[in-house]
Amino acid sequence: MIPTDPWPVARARAIELEEFGYDHLWTYDHLTWQRYRGQPWHAAVPWLTGVAAATSRIRIGTMVTSPNFRHPVPLAKDAMTLDHISDGRLILGIGAGGSGFDATTMADEAWSPAERAARFAEFLPLLDRLLREPSTTFHGEYYIANEAETLPGCVQRPRVPLAISALGPKAIELAARYADAWITIGDPKTKEAPADEQLAAIRVQVGRFEDACGASGRDPGTVDRIFLAGGLVEQPLNSTDEFADFAGRYAEMGFTDLVFHDPRPGDLRWDQPVAMVEKIAAEVLPTLR
Repeated sequence: MIPTDPWPVARARAIELEEFGYDHLWTYDHLTWQRYRGQPWHAAVPWLTGVAAATSRIRIGTMVTSPNFRHPVPLAKDAMTLDHISDGRLILGIGAGGSGFDATTMADEAWSPAERAARFAEFLPLLDRLLREPSTTFHGEYYIANEAETLPGCVQRPRVPLAISALGPKAIELAARYADAWITIGDPKTKEAPADEQLAAIRVQVGRFEDACGASGRDPGTVDRIFLAGGLVEQPLNSTDEFADFAGRYAEMGFTDLVFHDPRPGDLRWDQPVAMVEKIAAEVLPTLR
């Protein structure tokens, strides 16, 4: 779900998705986003707080937050608090950020890819510490924390799970070290490529992630793998058979979870039948568990 609808509509849909039996519900953490520029767009943390209060089982998360407009200290405090409100159902999705509207809302120029990578490499370990430790002091090149307290600590121990979006080699190395779940959307270089080429590129990413886990001394099988579908040629929500086939292929590559966009009538990219979400839950989800 994206945080664009009036709250009563969004709340009702969140309750419905939980009743369908889905395991988690995510929203994008942006100030504004792509083709929704100039349209209503709510803040992710309050929006997820409302979802947490309206539901009781489904896990919630950011897909994904980033250093573009976040600082590790208040983000850690927000995440800890949301973990309490949701009774331990938060997954904090995080990535290095991009060059979209978020990158220039609070700055005259977007950071270069090299600076984004360097900031993320400092942001992520600091966030990890803040979520684990009651008090943190850190002085880095980009971020400072002076006796920053995160009390009473997260409900989930040792901290809220981190789902790290990582596409390139450097980000994948960070995910291999810190992630409880790795998120990918595939290789952006193959965005317009045929489905078989996109799949081959994702297999390369998987191999790189597994190698990075090994180099970090981690068993790659202990890290969840999340595939965010939506930027591919394939549209798995066209039918239950297509979704089942799609899910099977990604399960073979070791992916534990699939995330797809809730259909939105009138949106050219997500204009699949809304009823398909309930059909998939009823007919396909039981076979995947």
